[in-house]
Amino acid sequence: MTGNDLGGNTAGGIAIEVPTPDDWDGIYQVFSAAINIDGDPESSAAERELFEPGRSLVARRDGRIVGTLGCNTRQIAVPGGVIAAAHGCRGAVAPSARRQGVLTRMMRRHFEDARALGEAITLCWASESRIYHRFGYGLAVRRLGLNVNTREVTLPPGPDTGRIIEAPAAELRDALVKVYDGVYAQRPGWSERTAAHWDYRLADLMSMRAGASQLRAVVHEGDGGVDGYALWRVRGSWNSTGPTGSVEVIEQVSTDPQAYAALWRFLLTVDLTRSAQMWSSSVDEPLFYWVGEPRQLSAQMCDGLWVRIVDVPKALAARRYAAPIDMVVEVVDGFLPGNGGRWRLSGSPEEAACTETNDKAELVFDVRGLAAAYMGGASLPALAGAGLVREVRPGALAEAGPAFGWHQTPYAFEIF
Repeated sequence: MTGNDLGGNTAGGIAIEVPTPDDWDGIYQVFSAAINIDGDPESSAAERELFEPGRSLVARRDGRIVGTLGCNTRQIAVPGGVIAAAHGCRGAVAPSARRQGVLTRMMRRHFEDARALGEAITLCWASESRIYHRFGYGLAVRRLGLNVNTREVTLPPGPDTGRIIEAPAAELRDALVKVYDGVYAQRPGWSERTAAHWDYRLADLMSMRAGASQLRAVVHEGDGGVDGYALWRVRGSWNSTGPTGSVEVIEQVSTDPQAYAALWRFLLTVDLTRSAQMWSSSVDEPLFYWVGEPRQLSAQMCDGLWVRIVDVPKALAARRYAAPIDMVVEVVDGFLPGNGGRWRLSGSPEEAACTETNDKAELVFDVRGLAAAYMGGASLPALAGAGLVREVRPGALAEAGPAFGWHQTPYAFEIF
Protein backbone atom coordinates (compact mmCIF):
# COMPACT_ATOMS: atom_id res chain seq x y z
CA MET A 1 0.00 0.00 0.00
CA THR A 2 1.24 3.47 -0.80
CA GLY A 3 -0.10 6.88 0.03
CA ASN A 4 -2.77 7.72 2.53
CA ASP A 5 -6.04 7.90 0.57
CA LEU A 6 -7.31 4.65 -0.92
CA GLY A 7 -8.99 6.45 -3.76
CA GLY A 8 -12.68 6.99 -3.10
CA ASN A 9 -12.88 4.12 -0.61
CA THR A 10 -15.49 5.93 1.48
CA ALA A 11 -18.98 4.78 2.47
CA GLY A 12 -21.32 5.98 5.16
CA GLY A 13 -18.91 8.75 6.07
CA ILE A 14 -16.18 6.21 6.93
CA ALA A 15 -13.00 6.26 4.84
CA ILE A 16 -10.51 3.38 4.66
CA GLU A 17 -6.99 4.76 4.69
CA VAL A 18 -3.36 3.76 5.08
CA PRO A 19 -2.20 5.16 8.44
CA THR A 20 0.89 7.18 9.20
CA PRO A 21 3.28 6.47 12.09
CA ASP A 22 1.51 9.23 14.04
CA ASP A 23 -1.70 7.18 14.04
CA TRP A 24 -0.30 4.50 16.34
CA ASP A 25 -1.87 5.79 19.58
CA GLY A 26 -5.33 5.85 18.01
CA ILE A 27 -4.85 2.37 16.55
CA TYR A 28 -3.68 0.96 19.88
CA GLN A 29 -6.59 2.57 21.70
CA VAL A 30 -9.21 1.17 19.29
CA PHE A 31 -7.77 -2.33 19.33
CA SER A 32 -7.31 -2.42 23.12
CA ALA A 33 -10.90 -1.33 23.66
CA ALA A 34 -12.13 -3.95 21.17
CA ILE A 35 -10.49 -6.80 23.12
CA ASN A 36 -11.73 -5.33 26.40
CA ILE A 37 -8.46 -4.24 27.94
CA ASP A 38 -7.26 -0.76 28.86
CA GLY A 39 -3.79 -1.19 27.41
CA ASP A 40 -0.72 0.38 29.00
CA PRO A 41 2.23 2.52 27.89
CA GLU A 42 4.75 -0.32 28.21
CA SER A 43 2.76 -2.66 25.98
CA SER A 44 2.00 0.10 23.50
CA ALA A 45 5.68 0.96 23.13
CA ALA A 46 6.65 -2.68 22.62
CA GLU A 47 3.93 -3.37 20.04
CA ARG A 48 4.71 -0.16 18.20
CA GLU A 49 8.12 -1.58 17.27
CA LEU A 50 6.34 -4.16 15.10
CA PHE A 51 3.90 -1.64 13.59
CA GLU A 52 4.18 -1.41 9.79
CA PRO A 53 2.12 1.62 8.74
CA GLY A 54 2.41 0.85 5.03
CA ARG A 55 0.96 -2.65 5.59
CA SER A 56 -1.87 -1.44 7.82
CA LEU A 57 -5.33 0.04 7.35
CA VAL A 58 -7.54 2.31 9.43
CA ALA A 59 -11.18 3.27 9.15
CA ARG A 60 -11.64 6.96 9.88
CA ARG A 61 -14.80 8.97 10.48
CA ASP A 62 -14.66 12.72 11.06
CA GLY A 63 -10.91 12.40 11.56
CA ARG A 64 -11.24 9.76 14.28
CA ILE A 65 -10.05 6.15 13.93
CA VAL A 66 -12.97 3.74 14.30
CA GLY A 67 -11.40 0.61 12.80
CA THR A 68 -8.01 -0.96 12.31
CA LEU A 69 -6.39 -3.90 10.54
CA GLY A 70 -2.66 -4.48 10.81
CA CYS A 71 -0.19 -6.71 9.02
CA ASN A 72 3.34 -7.94 9.63
CA THR A 73 5.60 -8.82 6.70
CA ARG A 74 7.08 -12.23 7.52
CA GLN A 75 7.81 -15.63 6.05
CA ILE A 76 6.15 -18.82 7.26
CA ALA A 77 7.01 -22.48 6.88
CA VAL A 78 4.65 -24.56 4.73
CA PRO A 79 5.00 -28.19 3.65
CA GLY A 80 8.34 -28.41 1.89
CA GLY A 81 9.36 -24.77 2.03
CA VAL A 82 9.13 -21.23 3.37
CA ILE A 83 6.99 -18.56 1.70
CA ALA A 84 6.12 -14.89 2.18
CA ALA A 85 2.79 -14.47 3.98
CA ALA A 86 0.78 -11.52 5.25
CA HIS A 87 0.51 -11.95 9.03
CA GLY A 88 -2.74 -10.15 9.81
CA CYS A 89 -3.16 -8.59 13.25
CA ARG A 90 -5.02 -5.91 15.24
CA GLY A 91 -8.31 -6.35 13.40
CA ALA A 92 -10.98 -4.36 15.23
CA VAL A 93 -13.95 -2.06 14.69
CA ALA A 94 -15.24 0.38 17.30
CA PRO A 95 -18.76 -0.38 18.62
CA SER A 96 -20.11 2.82 17.05
CA ALA A 97 -18.98 1.65 13.59
CA ARG A 98 -20.10 -1.98 13.70
CA ARG A 99 -22.54 -3.48 11.17
CA GLN A 100 -21.55 -0.90 8.56
CA GLY A 101 -19.28 -3.07 6.41
CA VAL A 102 -16.05 -1.59 7.77
CA LEU A 103 -14.24 -4.87 8.44
CA THR A 104 -15.41 -6.30 5.11
CA ARG A 105 -13.91 -3.35 3.24
CA MET A 106 -10.64 -3.54 5.16
CA MET A 107 -10.40 -7.30 4.61
CA ARG A 108 -10.95 -7.01 0.89
CA ARG A 109 -8.23 -4.36 0.63
CA HIS A 110 -5.91 -6.44 2.83
CA PHE A 111 -6.27 -9.42 0.50
CA GLU A 112 -5.76 -7.33 -2.63
CA ASP A 113 -2.62 -5.72 -1.21
CA ALA A 114 -1.15 -9.07 -0.11
CA ARG A 115 -1.65 -10.51 -3.58
CA ALA A 116 -0.14 -7.42 -5.22
CA LEU A 117 2.95 -7.81 -3.03
CA GLY A 118 3.39 -11.43 -4.09
CA GLU A 119 2.02 -13.03 -0.92
CA ALA A 120 -0.14 -16.02 -1.84
CA ILE A 121 -1.62 -16.47 1.65
CA THR A 122 -2.62 -14.37 4.61
CA LEU A 123 -3.06 -15.70 8.13
CA CYS A 124 -4.28 -14.68 11.54
CA TRP A 125 -5.21 -15.75 15.06
CA ALA A 126 -8.93 -15.27 15.60
CA SER A 127 -10.44 -13.66 18.68
CA GLU A 128 -13.74 -15.17 17.48
CA SER A 129 -13.39 -17.61 14.62
CA ARG A 130 -16.93 -17.11 13.36
CA ILE A 131 -15.85 -13.68 12.13
CA TYR A 132 -13.38 -15.12 9.65
CA HIS A 133 -15.37 -17.88 7.97
CA ARG A 134 -17.23 -15.38 5.84
CA PHE A 135 -13.98 -13.93 4.54
CA GLY A 136 -12.71 -17.29 3.27
CA TYR A 137 -10.32 -18.27 6.06
CA GLY A 138 -9.88 -21.95 6.87
CA LEU A 139 -8.71 -23.59 10.10
CA ALA A 140 -5.25 -24.72 8.98
CA VAL A 141 -3.54 -25.34 12.33
CA ARG A 142 -5.19 -26.74 15.42
CA ARG A 143 -3.61 -26.68 18.86
CA LEU A 144 -3.89 -28.55 22.12
CA GLY A 145 -3.93 -26.78 25.46
CA LEU A 146 -2.33 -28.90 28.21
CA ASN A 147 -2.94 -28.83 31.95
CA VAL A 148 -0.58 -31.47 33.29
CA ASN A 149 -1.04 -33.05 36.71
CA THR A 150 2.67 -33.45 37.33
CA ARG A 151 2.18 -35.62 40.44
CA GLU A 152 0.45 -38.26 38.32
CA VAL A 153 2.53 -38.10 35.14
CA THR A 154 5.38 -40.60 35.19
CA LEU A 155 8.43 -39.96 33.03
CA PRO A 156 10.44 -42.98 31.86
CA PRO A 157 14.16 -42.84 32.59
CA GLY A 158 16.44 -42.11 29.70
CA PRO A 159 20.09 -41.36 29.07
CA ASP A 160 21.08 -37.73 28.70
CA THR A 161 24.69 -36.75 28.32
CA GLY A 162 23.79 -33.07 28.10
CA ARG A 163 23.02 -30.47 30.73
CA ILE A 164 20.34 -27.89 31.47
CA ILE A 165 21.51 -24.29 31.79
CA GLU A 166 19.24 -21.66 33.34
CA ALA A 167 19.82 -17.92 32.90
CA PRO A 168 17.85 -14.75 32.13
CA ALA A 169 16.33 -14.93 28.66
CA ALA A 170 18.30 -11.88 27.51
CA GLU A 171 21.58 -13.62 28.31
CA LEU A 172 20.55 -16.74 26.40
CA ARG A 173 19.12 -14.87 23.43
CA ASP A 174 21.82 -15.85 20.92
CA ALA A 175 21.33 -19.53 21.75
CA LEU A 176 17.55 -19.25 21.50
CA VAL A 177 17.78 -17.59 18.10
CA LYS A 178 20.19 -20.22 16.80
CA VAL A 179 17.99 -23.13 17.87
CA TYR A 180 14.80 -21.56 16.51
CA ASP A 181 16.37 -20.59 13.19
CA GLY A 182 17.68 -24.12 12.82
CA VAL A 183 14.26 -25.75 12.94
CA TYR A 184 11.51 -23.30 12.06
CA ALA A 185 11.67 -23.80 8.29
CA GLN A 186 10.86 -27.51 8.69
CA ARG A 187 7.73 -27.00 10.80
CA PRO A 188 4.62 -25.83 8.91
CA GLY A 189 3.00 -23.00 10.85
CA TRP A 190 6.17 -21.51 12.35
CA SER A 191 7.06 -17.97 11.26
CA GLU A 192 10.47 -16.42 10.80
CA ARG A 193 11.67 -14.13 13.58
CA THR A 194 13.68 -11.01 12.93
CA ALA A 195 15.50 -9.15 15.69
CA ALA A 196 12.36 -7.06 16.26
CA HIS A 197 10.23 -10.18 16.71
CA TRP A 198 12.69 -11.55 19.26
CA ASP A 199 12.70 -8.18 21.06
CA TYR A 200 8.94 -8.48 21.47
CA ARG A 201 9.01 -12.17 22.38
CA LEU A 202 11.48 -11.56 25.18
CA ALA A 203 10.13 -8.18 26.30
CA ASP A 204 8.54 -9.73 29.42
CA LEU A 205 5.81 -7.12 29.68
CA MET A 206 3.83 -6.93 32.90
CA SER A 207 0.65 -7.40 30.87
CA MET A 208 1.98 -10.77 29.68
CA ARG A 209 2.68 -12.06 33.17
CA ALA A 210 -0.92 -11.95 34.42
CA GLY A 211 0.26 -12.46 37.98
CA ALA A 212 2.91 -15.07 37.18
CA SER A 213 6.67 -14.67 37.57
CA GLN A 214 9.04 -12.90 35.24
CA LEU A 215 10.02 -14.75 32.08
CA ARG A 216 12.44 -17.60 32.68
CA ALA A 217 14.60 -19.48 30.21
CA VAL A 218 16.57 -22.70 30.06
CA VAL A 219 18.63 -24.26 27.31
CA HIS A 220 19.76 -27.82 26.82
CA GLU A 221 23.38 -28.28 25.82
CA GLY A 222 24.19 -31.57 24.14
CA ASP A 223 27.42 -32.99 22.80
CA GLY A 224 27.24 -30.70 19.77
CA GLY A 225 26.21 -27.54 21.61
CA VAL A 226 22.85 -26.00 22.48
CA ASP A 227 20.07 -28.09 20.93
CA GLY A 228 16.93 -26.95 22.71
CA TYR A 229 15.34 -24.32 24.90
CA ALA A 230 12.21 -23.52 26.89
CA LEU A 231 10.62 -20.20 27.86
CA TRP A 232 8.39 -20.41 30.93
CA ARG A 233 6.98 -18.72 33.99
CA VAL A 234 5.96 -20.02 37.37
CA ARG A 235 2.85 -19.17 39.35
CA GLY A 236 3.40 -19.75 43.06
CA SER A 237 0.57 -20.81 45.32
CA TRP A 238 0.00 -22.68 48.59
CA ASN A 239 -2.83 -24.30 50.46
CA SER A 240 -3.12 -25.92 53.88
CA THR A 241 -1.29 -29.03 52.68
CA GLY A 242 1.66 -27.26 51.09
CA PRO A 243 2.82 -25.85 47.76
CA THR A 244 0.53 -26.00 44.72
CA GLY A 245 2.53 -23.92 42.26
CA SER A 246 2.26 -24.19 38.49
CA VAL A 247 4.68 -23.95 35.58
CA GLU A 248 3.42 -22.04 32.54
CA VAL A 249 5.27 -23.20 29.43
CA ILE A 250 5.34 -20.51 26.76
CA GLU A 251 7.36 -22.40 24.16
CA GLN A 252 9.67 -25.38 23.98
CA VAL A 253 11.85 -25.83 20.92
CA SER A 254 14.37 -28.61 20.40
CA THR A 255 16.35 -30.12 17.56
CA ASP A 256 16.49 -33.73 18.74
CA PRO A 257 14.54 -36.15 20.99
CA GLN A 258 17.16 -36.13 23.76
CA ALA A 259 16.88 -32.37 24.23
CA TYR A 260 13.08 -32.57 24.03
CA ALA A 261 12.94 -35.20 26.79
CA ALA A 262 15.43 -33.40 29.01
CA LEU A 263 13.58 -30.11 28.79
CA TRP A 264 10.24 -31.71 29.63
CA ARG A 265 11.80 -33.54 32.59
CA PHE A 266 12.94 -30.17 33.86
CA LEU A 267 9.60 -28.40 33.29
CA LEU A 268 7.53 -31.14 34.92
CA THR A 269 9.68 -31.40 38.06
CA VAL A 270 10.17 -27.76 39.13
CA ASP A 271 10.28 -27.53 42.93
CA LEU A 272 7.10 -26.45 44.76
CA THR A 273 4.90 -26.97 41.69
CA ARG A 274 2.17 -29.54 41.17
CA SER A 275 1.03 -28.79 37.62
CA ALA A 276 2.24 -27.45 34.29
CA GLN A 277 0.26 -25.66 31.61
CA MET A 278 1.13 -25.21 27.98
CA TRP A 279 -1.32 -23.01 26.11
CA SER A 280 -0.43 -24.39 22.67
CA SER A 281 1.09 -27.77 21.93
CA SER A 282 1.04 -29.82 18.77
CA VAL A 283 -1.89 -32.17 18.19
CA ASP A 284 0.80 -34.82 17.67
CA GLU A 285 2.97 -33.85 20.64
CA PRO A 286 5.58 -36.56 21.41
CA LEU A 287 4.78 -36.07 25.10
CA PHE A 288 1.55 -38.07 24.63
CA TYR A 289 3.53 -41.15 23.62
CA TRP A 290 6.17 -40.70 26.28
CA VAL A 291 4.38 -40.22 29.59
CA GLY A 292 2.84 -43.10 31.49
CA GLU A 293 -0.57 -41.47 31.96
CA PRO A 294 -1.45 -39.37 28.89
CA ARG A 295 -4.92 -38.65 30.30
CA GLN A 296 -3.18 -36.65 33.04
CA LEU A 297 -2.12 -34.14 30.39
CA SER A 298 -5.78 -32.99 30.30
CA ALA A 299 -5.53 -31.94 26.65
CA GLN A 300 -8.16 -29.67 25.13
CA MET A 301 -8.42 -29.16 21.38
CA CYS A 302 -8.69 -25.54 20.20
CA ASP A 303 -8.42 -23.64 16.96
CA GLY A 304 -5.04 -22.13 16.20
CA LEU A 305 -3.87 -20.51 13.00
CA TRP A 306 -6.34 -19.47 10.29
CA VAL A 307 -5.17 -19.24 6.68
CA ARG A 308 -6.68 -17.36 3.74
CA ILE A 309 -5.45 -18.16 0.22
CA VAL A 310 -5.47 -15.07 -1.99
CA ASP A 311 -3.56 -16.43 -5.00
CA VAL A 312 -4.56 -20.05 -5.57
CA PRO A 313 -2.09 -21.17 -8.27
CA LYS A 314 0.84 -19.45 -6.60
CA ALA A 315 -0.02 -20.94 -3.21
CA LEU A 316 -0.44 -24.46 -4.56
CA ALA A 317 2.83 -24.29 -6.50
CA ALA A 318 4.72 -22.92 -3.48
CA ARG A 319 4.22 -25.94 -1.21
CA ARG A 320 5.26 -29.56 -1.72
CA TYR A 321 3.19 -32.74 -1.60
CA ALA A 322 3.77 -35.87 0.45
CA ALA A 323 2.77 -38.15 -2.44
CA PRO A 324 2.65 -37.63 -6.21
CA ILE A 325 -0.42 -35.79 -7.46
CA ASP A 326 -1.60 -34.87 -10.96
CA MET A 327 -5.18 -33.66 -10.86
CA VAL A 328 -7.52 -30.90 -11.99
CA VAL A 329 -8.84 -28.95 -9.03
CA GLU A 330 -11.47 -26.24 -9.02
CA VAL A 331 -11.68 -23.57 -6.33
CA VAL A 332 -14.82 -21.59 -5.52
CA ASP A 333 -14.24 -18.28 -3.74
CA GLY A 334 -17.41 -16.39 -2.87
CA PHE A 335 -15.66 -13.40 -1.31
CA LEU A 336 -13.02 -12.97 -4.02
CA PRO A 337 -14.60 -14.47 -7.17
CA GLY A 338 -11.55 -13.63 -9.27
CA ASN A 339 -9.48 -15.90 -7.04
CA GLY A 340 -11.52 -18.92 -8.08
CA GLY A 341 -10.96 -21.06 -11.15
CA ARG A 342 -9.74 -24.39 -12.41
CA TRP A 343 -6.12 -25.57 -12.40
CA ARG A 344 -4.08 -28.65 -13.08
CA LEU A 345 -2.05 -29.36 -9.96
CA SER A 346 0.98 -31.59 -10.29
CA GLY A 347 3.34 -32.13 -7.43
CA SER A 348 5.61 -34.38 -5.38
CA PRO A 349 7.87 -34.05 -2.33
CA GLU A 350 10.45 -32.32 -4.57
CA GLU A 351 8.49 -29.99 -6.88
CA ALA A 352 5.06 -28.62 -7.78
CA ALA A 353 3.30 -26.72 -10.56
CA CYS A 354 -0.20 -25.30 -10.91
CA THR A 355 -1.44 -24.12 -14.30
CA GLU A 356 -4.82 -22.85 -15.47
CA THR A 357 -6.90 -25.31 -17.48
CA ASN A 358 -10.31 -25.80 -19.06
CA ASP A 359 -10.27 -29.53 -18.33
CA LYS A 360 -13.05 -30.98 -16.20
CA ALA A 361 -12.46 -30.71 -12.45
CA GLU A 362 -11.81 -33.86 -10.45
CA LEU A 363 -12.04 -32.19 -7.03
CA VAL A 364 -13.88 -28.97 -6.15
CA PHE A 365 -12.70 -26.99 -3.13
CA ASP A 366 -14.44 -24.21 -1.28
CA VAL A 367 -11.58 -21.77 -0.70
CA ARG A 368 -11.98 -22.36 3.06
CA GLY A 369 -11.41 -26.08 2.56
CA LEU A 370 -8.30 -25.49 0.47
CA ALA A 371 -6.96 -23.14 3.16
CA ALA A 372 -7.62 -25.72 5.88
CA ALA A 373 -5.73 -28.38 3.91
CA TYR A 374 -2.88 -26.09 2.89
CA MET A 375 -0.57 -26.65 5.87
CA GLY A 376 -1.03 -30.43 5.73
CA GLY A 377 -3.02 -30.83 8.93
CA ALA A 378 -6.64 -31.31 7.79
CA SER A 379 -7.59 -34.49 5.97
CA LEU A 380 -9.51 -34.17 2.71
CA PRO A 381 -12.12 -36.78 3.76
CA ALA A 382 -12.86 -34.72 6.90
CA LEU A 383 -13.18 -31.56 4.82
CA ALA A 384 -15.46 -33.40 2.41
CA GLY A 385 -17.62 -34.41 5.35
CA ALA A 386 -17.84 -30.74 6.27
CA GLY A 387 -18.94 -29.86 2.73
CA LEU A 388 -15.73 -27.96 1.93
CA VAL A 389 -14.41 -30.43 -0.66
CA ARG A 390 -16.47 -32.26 -3.28
CA GLU A 391 -15.35 -35.25 -5.28
CA VAL A 392 -16.31 -35.08 -8.97
CA ARG A 393 -14.33 -38.05 -10.26
CA PRO A 394 -14.78 -41.15 -8.09
CA GLY A 395 -11.54 -42.00 -6.33
CA ALA A 396 -10.07 -38.50 -6.61
CA LEU A 397 -10.46 -37.83 -2.88
CA ALA A 398 -8.57 -40.98 -1.91
CA GLU A 399 -5.80 -40.16 -4.39
CA ALA A 400 -5.37 -36.53 -3.34
CA GLY A 401 -5.67 -37.08 0.41
CA PRO A 402 -2.16 -38.46 1.03
CA ALA A 403 -0.61 -35.82 -1.22
CA PHE A 404 -2.03 -32.91 0.78
CA GLY A 405 -0.69 -34.34 4.04
CA TRP A 406 2.84 -33.87 5.36
CA HIS A 407 5.26 -35.78 7.58
CA GLN A 408 5.33 -32.91 10.11
CA THR A 409 2.04 -31.95 11.74
CA PRO A 410 1.49 -28.18 11.44
CA TYR A 411 1.83 -26.35 14.71
CA ALA A 412 1.75 -22.72 15.89
CA PHE A 413 2.33 -21.10 19.26
CA GLU A 414 3.21 -17.47 18.56
CA ILE A 415 0.39 -14.97 18.43
CA PHE A 416 1.27 -11.98 16.24
